[in-house]
Amino acid sequence: MIRRPEIQKIVNGYDDLRIAVLGSHSALEIMDGAKDEGLDTIVFCQKGRETPYQRFDRIADEIKILKKFSEMSSAKNQKMLRDTSTIIVPHRSLTAYLGYSVIENSLKVPIFGNRALFQAEERNNKKNQYYLLKKARIKYPKIFKNPRDINKPAIVKVQEKKRKLERAFFTVSSFSDYKKKSESKIKQGIISKNDLKNAVIEQLAIGTYLNFNYFHTPISKNVDFLGIERRLQTNIHDYNALPAKLQLELDIDLQNIEVGHTPASIRESLLEKVITIGDRFVAAVKKEYSPGIIGPFSLQSVITKDLEIIVYDVSLRVPGNPILATTSPYTKYQYGQTFGVGRRIAMEIKKAYEDDALSKIVT
Repeated sequence: MIRRPEIQKIVNGYDDLRIAVLGSHSALEIMDGAKDEGLDTIVFCQKGRETPYQRFDRIADEIKILKKFSEMSSAKNQKMLRDTSTIIVPHRSLTAYLGYSVIENSLKVPIFGNRALFQAEERNNKKNQYYLLKKARIKYPKIFKNPRDINKPAIVKVQEKKRKLERAFFTVSSFSDYKKKSESKIKQGIISKNDLKNAVIEQLAIGTYLNFNYFHTPISKNVDFLGIERRLQTNIHDYNALPAKLQLELDIDLQNIEVGHTPASIRESLLEKVITIGDRFVAAVKKEYSPGIIGPFSLQSVITKDLEIIVYDVSLRVPGNPILATTSPYTKYQYGQTFGVGRRIAMEIKKAYEDDALSKIVT
C-alpha cells in the first residue's frame, strides 16, 4: 500500500500546479472548474472516446490518447505526471478502469481525495457506506439479507454481467417475484448467478428522490452544501410517466442506467436537516477513514411523506452532476456566485497551494 507520507513528499516538491483526469464521467466538469481558476489540465482518453475533449478545446490543455484507460497508471505516465506537478482528481471511472488495487498500491501520483475511502462505496466492503451511515446516525433503507424475507417492495442492486460500470437494478415485491425476475435476467445474460449472490436487496424507499452534494477537506472551515440534482435514467424515467393501463400492457425490460441530470432545490425549512446529515457524515468518516473526506461527496436520498431523509446511496468522490455549475443557488448564497463541483475543487487546490498546504488535501 502506498503510504501517505510518500505522496506528501512528492506534492511538497511541486513548483507549479496541473490537474489530471481520466476522460470519462465528470472530466469536463473537473477541467472546466480548473480553467475557471487558471489551472492547467491534462486528460487521458481511451482511443475512440476523445471527441468531446477535442471539441470543447478550451478546457483541455493536453489530451493524451491511450489504447486503454488503464495505461494512465503506467510507470511512464506516472513519472510524467509527477515531473509536471500534477494532481489527479478522481471520479467513478477512475476507480472502475484503474481499479482499487492500482489506486491504493501502485499509483504514486498525488490524488485529491482519500484513496483508502473509495472502496467504501462497494457494498461488500466491511466498512462500507451502510457502516458509515450508521456511524453518522443517518437513516438508510432496511436490508433484506435473505431474499426469502422480502415482504415489502424492494430494489435489488446487482452488477451487470457485461458492463461492470453499471448495475442492473430491478424492483421486486416478494420472494417469488425476486426469483422470477432474477432467473429471467440471468437467462437473458444481463446478470450472472455469482453477481446475484453478492447483490444487496434494499427496501424500496418511497418519496422524492434528491441527490445532496457536499464538499469538505481538512483545510475547509465548514462542510459546504453545493446543491441538488436528480438523475435521468434510460427507459424507466419516461416509462413512469405513462398511464398505469399502458404500463401494464407493455412487456419491456426496465433499466435505470443513468444518462443525465436535472437540477432541483429544496424548501428552506428542510435545509437544516440536509446540512446536519452532511456534517454528521463528514465527522463519521474522519473517525473511520483518516484523514477523512477530501473533496466532494454525495448523499443520494429520498424525502418521505413524513419529511424524513433516507440515504440510499453514497458517492465518495466527484459525483456525475455537471448541472450544478449553472443551477445551484446554494453556492451563490455562500460565495456570491454560482458554480459546480469542478470549480469548488479547483478553488480548494489553489488555496492549498497558495497556503503551502497541498500535503493536507492529497493522499
